[in-house]
Amino acid sequence: MIYAALKLAHLLAIIVWIGGMVFAHFFLRPATLALELPVRVRLMHDALGRFFKAVLVAAVIVLASGLWMIGRVAKESVQAGLGFNMPLNWTIMAALGILMIAIFGHIRFSLFKRLGKAVAASDWAAGGTVLASIRTWVSINLAIGVAIVAITLLMY
Repeated sequence: MIYAALKLAHLLAIIVWIGGMVFAHFFLRPATLALELPVRVRLMHDALGRFFKAVLVAAVIVLASGLWMIGRVAKESVQAGLGFNMPLNWTIMAALGILMIAIFGHIRFSLFKRLGKAVAASDWAAGGTVLASIRTWVSINLAIGVAIVAITLLMY
């Protein structure tokens, strides 16, 4: 029962994270392009601030639940007298997931901080430049996230 609940939390957190990236990248950002730069930068700063709080929680849930599930399977294998060799798709999922968390950390704690400073200083050109960097890194994380889902499902 605990394993199923953690797997559900793991998947829901991934849905929030990947779904939010899809929404921001393909729907919110293009819709803001019609706005004047100061309005666009402020709007994206506010929206991303809310989203990044949710992603921070999601990343913690994904990491904790993933480690717990791997640990539980490993423990049960050892207790049954079997060796534990983590499946390749789990290894890939874990490694890429940690990479995604590291990229998110860069986005949230470096780039988004710079965006906040640009908004506070009303430096809209700098804010636009930072938003372009955030977009690039979000695109990379989105591609990695989709790859993880595909690898996990196709290699099962």
